[in-house]
Amino acid sequence: MSSNDDTSGNKTRYDEVEFEFYAELKSLPLSRDLEENKRFLTRIFTDCSDIVIRPFTIERDIPALVVLVDGLVKTELVENALENLMILEGQESDVESLMSRSLPVSQVKKADNYAKFLEGVLNGDTGILLDQNSEGLLLGIRGPAGRTVSEPETEGVIRGPREGFTENLRINTSLIRRRIKSPKLKTKPFILGRHSSTAAAVIYIEGMTNPGLIEEVLGRIDKIDVDVILESGFLEEYIQDSALSPFPQMQVTERPDTTAIALMQGRVAIVIDGTPMVLLAPTVFIHLLQSSEDYYERFQMGTLIRWLRYLFLFVSLFMPGLYVAITTYHAELIPTSLLFSIASAREHIPFPAVVEALIMEVIFEALREAGIRLPKAVGSAVGILGAIVVGQAAVQAGIVSAPMVIVVSITGIASFTIPSFNGAIAVRMLRFPFILMGAMFGIYGMLIALMIMVGHLANLRSFGVPYLSPIGPMKPSSLRDVVIRPPFWAMTRRPGYMNLLDDVRMKPNIKKEIWQQRGQKGLNIDHDRQDRHSGEHNDDEK
Repeated sequence: MSSNDDTSGNKTRYDEVEFEFYAELKSLPLSRDLEENKRFLTRIFTDCSDIVIRPFTIERDIPALVVLVDGLVKTELVENALENLMILEGQESDVESLMSRSLPVSQVKKADNYAKFLEGVLNGDTGILLDQNSEGLLLGIRGPAGRTVSEPETEGVIRGPREGFTENLRINTSLIRRRIKSPKLKTKPFILGRHSSTAAAVIYIEGMTNPGLIEEVLGRIDKIDVDVILESGFLEEYIQDSALSPFPQMQVTERPDTTAIALMQGRVAIVIDGTPMVLLAPTVFIHLLQSSEDYYERFQMGTLIRWLRYLFLFVSLFMPGLYVAITTYHAELIPTSLLFSIASAREHIPFPAVVEALIMEVIFEALREAGIRLPKAVGSAVGILGAIVVGQAAVQAGIVSAPMVIVVSITGIASFTIPSFNGAIAVRMLRFPFILMGAMFGIYGMLIALMIMVGHLANLRSFGVPYLSPIGPMKPSSLRDVVIRPPFWAMTRRPGYMNLLDDVRMKPNIKKEIWQQRGQKGLNIDHDRQDRHSGEHNDDEK
């Protein structure tokens, strides 16, 4: 195991190789001399107590070496595989024979250079090197699996599956595969980060997703050459269209069903090992206001909830600014009795309305952040009680008025109705510019801020797709799933703004059978005849 075990006494090129990242070793092939491989691996893994480099013998006289990371493999499966190799009786001395006949492992790959070999070992594979062989084996017996599948923390639903993504890449891809059982579902793997070597995968449906979109996503990812990628947020900032925009151009979800719905719309999913958050691209503004639960409830309920979200989106964005603007410049818009009530409440307040709004908004955001960081057992209680106690104390102390506390509370509640967390963050950030514009220029200032925001949204793109699609530019065929949630039999085509290869959802005659015939033969069932037979049967019994 020592780096000085050179029996020949002469240094080879493996003893003199210097590198910073193992990806630089693509041009360095595995040596046919097992001792040379052992010396090189021992040298580069000096002071790495979790790396196991153990020699063993296949059959009786074939030297071999196993290399693994303790904690990333299933020890019992590794021992079983090595035991099978040690008791061979057929003189299996080459890699091909071991792969085809001797290893009880479903996933076995070959590696002919050190970059590929080290990549597999450091990602949890078990590496095996044989003497007089220039290729090594990588056994896919990784473990432990980590956190089990549980309910998503940020995207709760009343009706729908309770499964959420975990930090394990293969578990996450399997959760998607369970919902789309088609060979057209493709997963292209790649590695991110020179030091982290984070495994990831781009998932799409072949024959449906626009090939130009797939090429663009893969091209942007290929350009990333950084030292570490630990979470999907790292990748998102590198590949999004506009890094300075407050609006997210990629949807983030931890729900497999939401990901499956997005894939069936022709979008692309990016799954990264080590995080339960999956990126969906492209993303338009309307995606941030839609939830998977919209499609689980009946379409009337889904439409009503969607309208409620649109309403509270405007409340969350504009209500504090409108209150400041109206009370400061446009008091004539307030009914007289309400104006007297607001004036009496603000009679002893030493600050203008804009300062009140900023104080309460900052306090509310601080309480919300504290509730997230605290343990779950006390976090929600602290958030609720903190808002009540602080608000009541501020009113009694004469720092803020009671109407301002009501406005900020309604605004905070409204922001929670936005299903997408990163979309809600954008609304929370933009709330402050609207407050300042309302304080400086009144409603006219808010209209100017609104025009600037809409202009920015109109110029924004997500992987080439206009951010306000299908409203701007207008796509009438895709509007039916924006304002309302139509019944499934009415959604015959997928969104037109995605430029899909296949946009047909269902056979054309399904709508006719369900709507006009009330099912396939719903109008032809003779219930009266059944009732008559039931009456005759009862008479016979009597």
